[in-house]
Amino acid sequence: MGMQGKDLARFYPLDSLREENLEQLAREAMAEELGRGAVLFRAGETDDHTLFVMSGRVRCEYPDGKVKETDAATIQGRYALGDMQPRRFTATVDSISATVVRIDRRYMEKILCWDQLSRSENFRHYDPSPEANRWVFRLLQSRVMHKLPTANIERMFQKFEEIEVRAGTTVVREGEPADYFYVIKDGAASVSKSLETGDSVVAYLVRGDTFGEDALLANTTRNATVTMIKDGKLMRLAERAFAEVMKPPAVDWLTPGKASILARQGAVVVDVRMPEEFAQRAIKGAINVPLYTLRETVSEYDRSRKYIAYCNTGERSAAAAFILGKLGFEAYALQGGIAGMIRQLDKQT
Repeated sequence: MGMQGKDLARFYPLDSLREENLEQLAREAMAEELGRGAVLFRAGETDDHTLFVMSGRVRCEYPDGKVKETDAATIQGRYALGDMQPRRFTATVDSISATVVRIDRRYMEKILCWDQLSRSENFRHYDPSPEANRWVFRLLQSRVMHKLPTANIERMFQKFEEIEVRAGTTVVREGEPADYFYVIKDGAASVSKSLETGDSVVAYLVRGDTFGEDALLANTTRNATVTMIKDGKLMRLAERAFAEVMKPPAVDWLTPGKASILARQGAVVVDVRMPEEFAQRAIKGAINVPLYTLRETVSEYDRSRKYIAYCNTGERSAAAAFILGKLGFEAYALQGGIAGMIRQLDKQT
């Protein structure tokens, strides 16, 4: 079933996304119509998706026998279906049929992070013109970015250098040392390799495609030549910057147990999700500061206190802890997101 951005705009926190980001997420979402009795997931399972109920009802049965229902027609139906890992309950279609939307969790978090970070006045790489950010979406889906923690995204964009290139320019040459990682922001390029019969074009690259990472990751010379075939713009990271971006972020993580102790000692617990997510479920005593407002509100924070950031999965909270750390605060990200802390609190009760 084809999806459009407006189909996702009814769900929290996706309703906060810019239209172009909603449309991009819709292109990657999968909607399926299921009959009564279909199992969406079982308690204890782990998976890579966030699920939303677009129509119908879903029965949520917990291991202790407690049962709840999520109806797409209610306010509760606007939130993700039990977005905790491992799954806390078994979800089964309870109406004649139901339409369920599945979105890759990591990609959704990256789009949410990009959307929020790009709203900052100091963010240099957002372009409001139509289709101008297509390269970003392709980049976030690329193989090299697949396992990149969301906290590294801001670091990557901070370090990007934009260069203009003309058609006919050889950007990298086969056999030469690797010095940069590249993303095509605009334009197109050809990839050629030296064969016994001469140079042969083996691929073409367009907006959002990356090149140069293989040699940097493997610490070898270039294995192909890349030449621009259209005028354009490239975003590039120098070898050292690329290595820094690919490394795990400089974020201090706290287990739910340690976070609970620090909170009792006076640490500020900061929920960096959107207000709608915070309103649905939050850690007791936490304050809500959406990630995109963090830089603008930082002057209000007490530098003598410690800060613990959390979100649903740990992706956005890692970005928040990284930002706060760079600004001189003692900040931590909560391991496992809100689910981990709730499990910790359940053990204490």
